[in-house]
Formats: sequence, C-alpha cells, structure tokens
Amino acid sequence: MRIVILDGYSVNPGDLSWDALREMGDVEVYDRTSPEEVVTRAEKAEIVLTNKVVLDKSALDRLPSLRYIGVLATGYNVVNLEETRQRGIIVTNIPAYSTDSVAQMTFAHILNITNRVGHYAQENAHGRWSNNADFCYWDSPLHELAGKTLGIVGLGNIGKRVARIAADFGMDVFALTSKEPSALPHGVQKTTMEGLLAVSDILTLHCPLTESTRHLIRAETIQKMKHGAIIINTGRGPLVNEHDVAKALHDGHLAAYGADVLDTEPPTCDNALLSAPNAFITPHIAWATVEARKRLIRIATENVQAYLSGTPRNIV
Repeated sequence: MRIVILDGYSVNPGDLSWDALREMGDVEVYDRTSPEEVVTRAEKAEIVLTNKVVLDKSALDRLPSLRYIGVLATGYNVVNLEETRQRGIIVTNIPAYSTDSVAQMTFAHILNITNRVGHYAQENAHGRWSNNADFCYWDSPLHELAGKTLGIVGLGNIGKRVARIAADFGMDVFALTSKEPSALPHGVQKTTMEGLLAVSDILTLHCPLTESTRHLIRAETIQKMKHGAIIINTGRGPLVNEHDVAKALHDGHLAAYGADVLDTEPPTCDNALLSAPNAFITPHIAWATVEARKRLIRIATENVQAYLSGTPRNIV
C-alpha cells in the first residue's frame, strides 16, 4: 500500500511522528509539494494525504490509482469533490481537532489588545520600566472584559467554546447563528447581523467561508459597529475586506483588529493590514499547538485505518 503525504511539514516539522501511519503501508512524506510535482509524487499511490496542496481535476485525471484522499485539516476546499465523487474516491477531513486551541488564540488576541502584554514586555526589555519615575506606567487604555459585549458570528464547536470562555470573563454574549434559541448555550442571546454589529464591543468570526460570508466585514458593516469596537478573526481571511478594515483602523473607527488568518497566505509585503495601526496579525498558528497537531495526526491515522477496514469515517 503506497501512502503519500504531499505537505507534511506544517503539521509535523519533525517534533511528532508518522510511525502509526507507517504500520499501514509504505509512507512517503514530502515537506512541501508544488503544483507541478503533485502527479509525479502521488503516482501509483492509493492513499494521498494533503493539507494545502490542491488536488484538482487536472491532477485527478492523471492519478488513476488514487482511491482515498485524507485532508489534514477541517476545511477541504483543496479537493475537487465533484470529480472525486464521480471517480469513487473517498475524501475525509479532520473535524473539531483544534477547538480548544483556536478558542485559546481568540482570547490571546482579545487579551493582547485589551492588556497589551506584548507591548509592555517589549518596552521593559528595552529598559523603560527601569528608568520610570513611578512604580508603574501605561501609555494605552487598559480595559476589563467583564461587562463588555462579545458578538460571535457562527456558533459551531469553536464559537460555543469561545462563548463559554467569554461568560467566565463576565461578558455579555450575543451570536449570529442558525441554531434555535432553545439550543444555544446558557447565557448566549441570538440576534441578527444588524443586531450583532450594533451591540458588539468585540466581534469575533467563527463561521465558514461561503459566498454569503465572503467579505462579511467590509466598509458598510464596519460603519454599523460601535466607534472603537474590536474585531477578531481566527476563522478565514476572506471573511473580511482587508483594505476596508485597514482604513477603519487608520480612521480610528475600529480600535483594533486581531487576526490569525489573511486573504492570501503567506501575505504579500504590501498587505494593508501588516502596516495598519493596532492590527495584530499572527501567522495562521491557532490550530498549531502541539496537542492539536498530535490530535490531527491521530485522527488522520484512524481515518486511514477505517478506510482500509472498509468502514470509512469523517467522509466529506
């Protein structure tokens, strides 16, 4: 059994192990694979695992041995599902492996913005506190989360975990969700998008990227938010119009933007958000805790094992 991993480095740069997968076949692991290398590397493989390497119609046409694609992520837009279904190729993903990690990063951004821990740590490393006339100093407003309103777009696994953490901080929580009010976690109030924009001190995005949610946050919607509101995006980069967010930061309508995702990754050097004031951008690492990556590899291995036993799971 030939198993090929097209881009294993981001999941496992060397600190984890593929050994459990190797027990099921001859495994070849490539750190990265360019579009031109896909067919050559996956040729004669029955099983291919991919994170961000695209398997489109052109590639699938030239991989007649392929029977199973395991996406090493929750999102599976890198695979042409219409083509795989026509060919009888099973495609699986890794659901809910990073819920705790992404929720944690969401609040890492929120707390960094409200408490500016990184800023003060850097200032002190450069001697500012040592040369200060008083026992303390601050050069930016510091805010409590208790009593603030958190708006959540999307109340799936991550959104629900974020809501629970917010409640523990004493925040009022509103959500835009398709769930019935009776199905919402305790303390979460359902509202419309208009309502969410109006009440949110902090708005956090946890919805899928679809045609209806692309650029959900843009000039028009930002203008409906409170002056000085904060937006957090640990969902998908294209949920926001980056130029409109950057402009709102420059204008001061938004107090801050914290994001772990961008429209294009890696971003170009002229991305408007990289130089915008009070934009705090992390390099798509919310999912990448050691614990979440171990969980991902375990579930990916179990998915392959289930396929080989004739009872595939996590099919998309």
